[in-house]
Parts: sequence; structure tokens; C-alpha cells
Amino acid sequence: MSSDAAMSIRLPPECETVLLERFLKAEAMALWTVRSARLQEVPPNVYTFLRKHEEDEQQHLAQFETMIGRQPRERERLPSVPRQWPALAVQIYGYESLGLEFARLLLPLRPDLSSILEDEVVHVGFFEDEVHRILRGKGESAEQARISARAWWRKLPRTVHRYLEAPVLEPFRLTLATQILTAVEQRFIGSGLLKDGTAP
Repeated sequence: MSSDAAMSIRLPPECETVLLERFLKAEAMALWTVRSARLQEVPPNVYTFLRKHEEDEQQHLAQFETMIGRQPRERERLPSVPRQWPALAVQIYGYESLGLEFARLLLPLRPDLSSILEDEVVHVGFFEDEVHRILRGKGESAEQARISARAWWRKLPRTVHRYLEAPVLEPFRLTLATQILTAVEQRFIGSGLLKDGTAP
């Protein structure tokens, strides 16, 4: 199933606020993760992209804060991220892929936020290219990326279900979770990080 599958569920208007709140939380986590990633040793082109990425996330965060009148809770310290680039690339790629699926869910309710979806597509595309570059190199880096992908994938269902915990989303929760997980799985399989049937 393609990542467009999530768009096939048209959520009712009362889901808008909950999705905005979830996106605010996700964008805050993305911003903190990008800041952590910039402190690690990454390829020069990645560092340059992360700087632009951080600017995008800050703009998204400001938009969502204005819409719902709330700021995300500040973290006392940045989240820990893998030190090795292959594992870090997989983690960022995974969370960007997840963010893209939530952006697709939000778009029918807020078509005025299409620029955010476009940014998410760019972010996913960049890290997908980096994953392809790592896997083409074969050897230890490629194996490390695949091991990291399997570990990240095992934790993903719990993350998705946690993000979908809300009374207004309950009638759609199972279908949404299945379609989001399927979309991310297919992206990981297509990139070569997972083999078909790897997911639990």
C-alpha cells in the first residue's frame, strides 16, 4: 500500500484540533532531534541540510503554536540520538516518514497547510537518498543501517498507537494505525532497509 493510502481516510472536522496537537508534539520532537543530530559527526551535506531542516521545523512549530494557542513542553536536555551516522540516518528517516503520514491526514482538514506537507516530502526524500547512499556502500555501514531499521520498526507500533490515543480518533484508530504502519513499512522495504515480511 502506498503512503497515499492514509489520505483515503477523510476524518471529520472534529478531529482537526487533536491532529494539530499531535503535529505540534511531533514537530517539537523533530526539532529537538535535528538539534541533537547537528551535534554528531555527519557528512557535510547532511549538516548543511540539517541547518535548513531546523529552520523549517521552527517555522512549523510557530504555526501550530499560533493555531492551538499552546507551546510544547520544553525539554531540559536534547533527546539522545545514535552517534554512528548509518543508525542516525535511519532514525531520522523513520520519524520523518511518520511525520509525512500525519501531514497527509491533516491536509484534507487544513488544505491551507499544504506547504508543511511539501516540506515533509522534501525532508523524507533527502534522508531516503542518504539511506540509499549508505546501503549502496554495503559493508558494515549498510548492515548497521538495516539492524537499526529493524530495531526502530519494532518500536513503531507503540508510538503510532500512543499518537492516536484520543476519544475523537477512537472510531478510526485501528484503521489509521494499520494504514500508517503499512505506509512506513513499504517505504522501508522500498528503500532496502527491511525485507518483505520482516515486520511483526
